[in-house]
Amino acid sequence: MKVYLDALFFLNFGFDFLLLLSVSYLLRRNASIKRLVMGSLLGGSSIFFLFVPMDSFALFCFKFLISILMIYVTFGRKCFYQNMIYLYGVSITLGGVLYFLNSSFSYKQEGLIFYHNGFSINFILLFLIGPYLLWMYVKKLKLLKNQYSHYYEVDIWKKKKVYHHQAYLDTGNKLKEPYTGKPILLVFETHFIDESPKILVPYETIEGTSILPCIKCDKIVIKGVGERRDCYLGLLKKKPALEGISCILQEPILEGTYAH
Repeated sequence: MKVYLDALFFLNFGFDFLLLLSVSYLLRRNASIKRLVMGSLLGGSSIFFLFVPMDSFALFCFKFLISILMIYVTFGRKCFYQNMIYLYGVSITLGGVLYFLNSSFSYKQEGLIFYHNGFSINFILLFLIGPYLLWMYVKKLKLLKNQYSHYYEVDIWKKKKVYHHQAYLDTGNKLKEPYTGKPILLVFETHFIDESPKILVPYETIEGTSILPCIKCDKIVIKGVGERRDCYLGLLKKKPALEGISCILQEPILEGTYAH
């Protein structure tokens, strides 16, 4: 059997470059093309050592060492473990999909018996499919990552009682208390319904103009961010549409940029 090392090298280099580029894009590492190429060359050159006789465990250790060097050369020591986790996550996803496609076309099944049907997806086709699959995966993963980066845990303090909420940061929420101009934290909480005094704040929705009852809380504590005082709570009659969310934050509250 003939093995074309140059073809294997360029194929391995290409996939390693795509993987490292995906990690850089997902984690916003902004790695230079030079570093991406160096890391990919290191990963691609490892194909020549696979013909050296070694057992399965030694081969696993060798591949793991190569991946460590690839991450170090491309991204340096900063956030090393996170870079490693994302590299393996992306590579496992891509490798699994390509293996599935190749085995689906290369094998036939009759009952519990699989046999080769004489056809397989060649390397060129895999290389054409791989970038598209990786682009789709990275796009969806980045969207999911950005969405969950807007989730926060919030404790609301009112009359020495604390209420725990899962909050979502809505950058389009600009609702303010009209007299003081302080931002309003939207919350669905039946415990606050009977609190007084209330301030009625007019607001507009896609359904028209409505009135939102608001009360002032003692303070709120955003986990991992800090404490905020002089905040108003807008009492929602219905829970937000997002699953598990009972509170809507806005940027001035999160950043503490309003006047206390």
